[in-house]
Amino acid sequence: MALSLVADFELGKDVLPWLRAQRAASEARGAGSGGADVLENDYESLRVLNIERNGNIIYTYKDDKGNVVFGLYDCQTRQNELLYAFEKDLEVFSCSVNSERTLLAASLIQSTKEGKRNELQPGSKCLTLLVEIHPVNNVKVLKAVDSYIWVQFLYPHVESHPLPENHLLLISEEKYIEKFRVHVAQEDGNRVVIKNSGHLPRDRIAEDFVWAQWDMSEQRLYYIDLKKSKSILKCIQFYADESYNLMFEVPLDISLSNSGFKLVNFGCDYHQDREKLSKHLSLCVFTNHTGSLCVCYSPKCAAWEQITYSVFYIHKGHSKTFTTSLKNVDSHMTKGITFLNLDYYVAVYLPGHFFHLLNVQHSDLICHNLFLTGNNEMIDMLPHSPLQSLSGSLVLDCCSGKLYRAMLSQSSLLRLLQNTRLDCEKMATLHCALSCGQGAQFLEGQIIQWISENVSACHSFDLIQEFIIASSYWSVYSEISNVDKLLPHSSVLTWNTEIPGITLVTEDTALPLMKVHSFKGYWEKLNSNLEYVKYAKPHFHYNNSVVRREWQNLISEEKTGKRRSTAYVRNILDNAIKVISNLEARNLEPRLTPLLQEEDSHQRLLMGLMVSELKDHFLRHLQGVEKKKIEQMVLDYISKLLDLICHILEASWRKHNLHSWVLHFNSRGSAAEFAVFHIMTRILEATNSLFLPLPPGFHTLHTILGVHCLPLHNLLHCIDSGVLLLTETAVTRLMKDLDNTEKNEKLKFSIIVRLPPLIGQKICRLWDHPMSSNIISRNHVMRLLQNYKKQPRNSMIDKSSFSLEFLPLNYFIEILTDIESTNQALYPVERHDNVDAEFVEEAALKHTTMLLGL
Repeated sequence: MALSLVADFELGKDVLPWLRAQRAASEARGAGSGGADVLENDYESLRVLNIERNGNIIYTYKDDKGNVVFGLYDCQTRQNELLYAFEKDLEVFSCSVNSERTLLAASLIQSTKEGKRNELQPGSKCLTLLVEIHPVNNVKVLKAVDSYIWVQFLYPHVESHPLPENHLLLISEEKYIEKFRVHVAQEDGNRVVIKNSGHLPRDRIAEDFVWAQWDMSEQRLYYIDLKKSKSILKCIQFYADESYNLMFEVPLDISLSNSGFKLVNFGCDYHQDREKLSKHLSLCVFTNHTGSLCVCYSPKCAAWEQITYSVFYIHKGHSKTFTTSLKNVDSHMTKGITFLNLDYYVAVYLPGHFFHLLNVQHSDLICHNLFLTGNNEMIDMLPHSPLQSLSGSLVLDCCSGKLYRAMLSQSSLLRLLQNTRLDCEKMATLHCALSCGQGAQFLEGQIIQWISENVSACHSFDLIQEFIIASSYWSVYSEISNVDKLLPHSSVLTWNTEIPGITLVTEDTALPLMKVHSFKGYWEKLNSNLEYVKYAKPHFHYNNSVVRREWQNLISEEKTGKRRSTAYVRNILDNAIKVISNLEARNLEPRLTPLLQEEDSHQRLLMGLMVSELKDHFLRHLQGVEKKKIEQMVLDYISKLLDLICHILEASWRKHNLHSWVLHFNSRGSAAEFAVFHIMTRILEATNSLFLPLPPGFHTLHTILGVHCLPLHNLLHCIDSGVLLLTETAVTRLMKDLDNTEKNEKLKFSIIVRLPPLIGQKICRLWDHPMSSNIISRNHVMRLLQNYKKQPRNSMIDKSSFSLEFLPLNYFIEILTDIESTNQALYPVERHDNVDAEFVEEAALKHTTMLLGL
């Protein structure tokens, strides 16, 4: 399944064996009457109460006398510890322990067994106690009321030394939250006692709220209060020194007026009726380190034929409401919808029916979300019991007492990518797999292998293009914050195709009103995201339009013989050298394909320009980031682009078992060569539309394969339409490798006349053929006569050198000789590679003889 739940903790495996060992030791000392029945009773009453910020798990069970026992499982040492035992028959529904394990807070209710009364505090339904664990066991009553009270210790972010003051939250069913300050003192060694037990100072944190959620990892309290029937979400951040701030307020378009009272992640709530829970609303807040803030909401469900749920992407300024119809609905279905936090994704899960992965970072297009329904491996293998999503991708199954770590399974995503038929699922699965980040090189190799075999598998988008852009984006994503606003993560800008089985409505939402002015950590990133939503028009995503214009200008200048300052061009080419050096340093293994082995000045210009423009783009928008770090990230990004292209080509080269003989023209093209030529053509299409650079040597190899595989008319059509780009290296090899048969002469001439003038002149000198001499002569004459002005004849020219009495030709050669003599006198350094009037005369006669068939 694409979502993997790895068990971090299980009551049956991590606690029960320890309890049995404890019971056996007790029996050996004669301190108890054990037995299998008693152990079975222990296990039935054994359940998780709370998970603290440091990962420690508090659980409870009842011994054979009905006494309530509290235990703690240390996630670091994998050891169990007995915290405390009440010699009373009470029901515990909330518990928390401080970070030093010296204080225990617990809320208990009177046993429901007939004849039992709350002996600690008669007349009250709920009793909230504060207990000194070591060593006095002094018990202080904090609350004795008829409403439920939940407890939660605050955990400082710095836990290297004990704090003299502990802070405890009390959350009342009467819709208020208080914070108690508990001073402790250390006496007689390890003895820890409550210093101000007579009167504990308290602060009223919130009141008149209808919903609250605790984030144990980040020490944040989210709650909703109703103002004029509007649901206002607020957040309080608790700091290391136990101070706190109200961070923001934001209105939510949801109805909570008749929903009653609900808490999320304040321990495991066992007293709620599971039948009612399935039809109760679901609401939870998820964040991640990139500054995202998502509110997931599913209203009360009157009937199960249709499910509606919404995700408020607060950091993006919009919400999306999804509706899906259910098939084969069980009328007795009691399982509610579950939201899971998976870092870059939010999962929406209804056991046995559907699984929806929502992209948190890139929520604009529905094709970046993965929606699966029906008889799917992923849906069938997930637990069908209600799941509780905690911080850090932790998931708790309260019914079984198992704590899972949720993560996306790359191997399953790869199988889904290979087997699914829908383009939208291919797109979503590709991005899901790349976002995992684990074993990236192996994963990319698997995806590249699949792409090389299924290059035409997608019709709605270019698979090669999407993979290159997405993989390059994820390769630098973690290096600098805000990269997601500056680099494209997808080649697809719009998606109008519906996703089967689901409908979507997108609406703009109000942005949070931030209540503080100094931001650090997560809050700085969230505020940056909000500022981007407010002011980023147009979007800041980099594109190569400026590079395209500048590159085309430089190529035009080269064709006309003009060129900007050598310092400017040298700087651009130096950038390209850095990219290639960086690329070669990243990949030390020898390449199968002959890439990066020639100059290819055009591609180097394109590479260098992209380095320059992308660096300027980052410097404009990334304030406070070192220039050296930006330069390295730019080199890494462009190197990654080129490396992926090389790997795609290498995968195809390896698959078809091609060798170095492909680089020669003395063989006909095989089916394997044609397959590689096809892949190269698709790579060229993908990079051309985005104007991305190609590895030097790509066009040479592409042209050589084209000459091997294509008939002449197809080959020339590809050259004329720009599919094949003639490089000096490729044409030089063609002239040297092919003999002068009639067919090859036709090919060579067709190639030469299509070359740029500067390259054409070089190539003609490599071909010992009258046609080549004719072209050289024509170019020589054209160059001499461009600025010719008729002057008085020089009678001193020696006419005896002309062996043929053909007056028109004699007169023409006389003029050329005169011009050459004048030029040589004016520009003695200028040479023309042994091309002179005598060579022109000889070429003209040979050409005439050939035309006359003599």
